[in-house]
Amino acid sequence: MTPVIFTIFLALLALSVPVAVAIGLASMAGVSFFTNMPMLVTAQQLFVTIDKFPLVAIPFFILSGNLMEAGGISERLVNFARALVGGVQGGLAMSCVITCMIFAAVSGSSVATTFAIGAILIPAMVRLGYPVQRAAALQATSAELGVVIPPSIPMILYGVAAEVSIGEMFIAGFGPGLLIGGALILFVFVWCKLTGHGKRDGEGRLELGVALRQAILALLMPVIVLGGIYGGVFTPTEASVVAVFYALVVGMFVYRRIRLPDLWRALQRTVVSTTVIMVIIATAGLFAFLITRAGVPAAFGNWVAANLDGPIAFLVGVNLFLFLVGMFIETGAAIVVLAPILVPVAQQFGVDPVHFGIIMVVNLALGMITPPFGVNLFAACTVAKISYDQIVPAVMPYVAVVVACLAVITFVPELSLWLRDLVYR
Repeated sequence: MTPVIFTIFLALLALSVPVAVAIGLASMAGVSFFTNMPMLVTAQQLFVTIDKFPLVAIPFFILSGNLMEAGGISERLVNFARALVGGVQGGLAMSCVITCMIFAAVSGSSVATTFAIGAILIPAMVRLGYPVQRAAALQATSAELGVVIPPSIPMILYGVAAEVSIGEMFIAGFGPGLLIGGALILFVFVWCKLTGHGKRDGEGRLELGVALRQAILALLMPVIVLGGIYGGVFTPTEASVVAVFYALVVGMFVYRRIRLPDLWRALQRTVVSTTVIMVIIATAGLFAFLITRAGVPAAFGNWVAANLDGPIAFLVGVNLFLFLVGMFIETGAAIVVLAPILVPVAQQFGVDPVHFGIIMVVNLALGMITPPFGVNLFAACTVAKISYDQIVPAVMPYVAVVVACLAVITFVPELSLWLRDLVYR
């Protein structure tokens, strides 16, 4: 059964069928032709997969990101980041990375970060002489931090699929997120020095004191959300509701940027994004149910144990595998399908499941900026009004930077686990 449904799935992807539909049709074919189960099982498994309380956080974090954009919070974060580094050559490009890191600490979504921050910074970079392809590629890559720095929707999915504490996943993401962000800032600084770009980046930026006063409420948002989680005031799921409430109050009553039509548009975008993610999760859960029932996880574990000699070989092999998967499969679907298969095998090799979750999330986040189906690339192209073939060469250096960071994250587990151990052990 398993080879057939995988073949059907890949064939449908090759025909440009949406990933959720491809997974669902392949799974239904497996139930119909290779089991004695009634088709009612498909509906049951679709429901069971999404009937999990932690998944409630997904629509709320998406909504908080949309409200931050509509309420002017993202604009104030950009001004603050520019005030911090805008006077340095390449400061505007570096402020793109810094703003995405702050925005990621609330939105949890890389696509939301791409649109919210890119709509402001890509035109600004182009206006000051940056090549539009480079500006769009940097924005797409920086937005990837939205799934590495907590809170993170893929981390929530991994926690649910692998039965790992979401709080531990969140706190383990800080070290890798800061590493990737710092590496991108250093790369941008060197690139600007070598190419001569970014010499006008100080134009139009606010003084640091003024920018800080304007952005203080925006900067308090991640402090309240993350501080509440790790202070035990509320759970990660409850934190998503707090983020929505804070963004709504600040945007509507303090900044007075959100009016009823803006709120309606934010709700519409949230419903569409949530529906897409939930359909993918549901169909991926059905797919995972079938391959687990067919014994694929156990067979894969036995094969790995027999062919990969030790944890280092396993980590190298799984990184290559996940990198290739991320190029073709949507992140949420890949996590829901693969986490139940790979996590038990990783534990056999003595890899901490939280550390492995970070490896998995960063790997699949790379898929958001790698051809052919990098969703962040499509989003950045939409904002920058350029074609997909223009952004692909420009993004490759950034992919190399993130790959180098991934190697450090993989083989230096303390980077992910030291803060987790300090708080939870």
